[in-house]
Amino acid sequence: MQLTGIYPPLATPFVNQELALDLLAENVRKLAPTGLTGFVALGSNGELPALTEAEKLHVLETVVTNSPGDAQVIVGVGYESTKQALAFISQAAGRGAQAALVLPPSYYTSALTPDVLRDYYIALADEADLPLLIYNMPANTGINLGPDVAVPLAQHPRIIGMKDSSGNIVQITDVIRQTQDEDFAVMAGSASFLFTSLCVGATGGVAALANLAPRECVQLFEYFKRDEISQAREMQYRLMAPNAAVTTRFGVAGLKAAMTLCSYHGGEPRHPLAPLPPDQHETVRAILAEAHLLPAGEHPSVVAASASAER
Repeated sequence: MQLTGIYPPLATPFVNQELALDLLAENVRKLAPTGLTGFVALGSNGELPALTEAEKLHVLETVVTNSPGDAQVIVGVGYESTKQALAFISQAAGRGAQAALVLPPSYYTSALTPDVLRDYYIALADEADLPLLIYNMPANTGINLGPDVAVPLAQHPRIIGMKDSSGNIVQITDVIRQTQDEDFAVMAGSASFLFTSLCVGATGGVAALANLAPRECVQLFEYFKRDEISQAREMQYRLMAPNAAVTTRFGVAGLKAAMTLCSYHGGEPRHPLAPLPPDQHETVRAILAEAHLLPAGEHPSVVAASASAER
């Protein structure tokens, strides 16, 4: 499995707080022809912690069923024990996932030393039914998977890569430097540092922004591959403000609002996450408009209604 290109960590649509698989299917089918390499189901932006076990499998099945045959489907995994993670990965493999993007356990933070974390991933890789990617998301887990963890794990034949969402480009560079002789792909975890990560050897990105601006994210990657560096850099500049709006600034609610504005099914996050207030909808709309990401004919008057008009 070659990890290269752009993958959106798919948002999970809800209607009246219930899973809306039909809307998820429509999003996947609309995203499919945009040049994406594949999809991440059940990532952080998919509200993984808010889903029941049955819902997780339904989401994965929907993504697999509606993806084109050549699309890679990676499943997000986040559990506090090796036993739980292995059980879910086994079920995910049986439903068509091709790799697992695995968060570290994080509840017993003080006990999760680099040795313990390395042992966790090795135990999973030795037994799991899917190849693994390490998922470094310190903003959510409180744990940073730095080179002391990632570099030794890159030697395991079943650990094929890493998504690093830390934004620490020095750390990303160091991991790439120390693993360049391994068959190990490092993926930028955000469109905000996609260009910079590619410059130091990343093979692509898993970017929330690709849920609503897939062609632009893919275009940045393609520019870089063709050595059109100035064009890639300009696209990176263009995507900075929209990416911040749907990640650090407004979070999942901002991502879903932006998706709705861009004619995808976003809607509201699952409680207790709150929907975006109307004034912040307007801010997101203005940011998207400035970056030329809104569909033709989009008008501010639709903003207040669009968040709930999902069917």
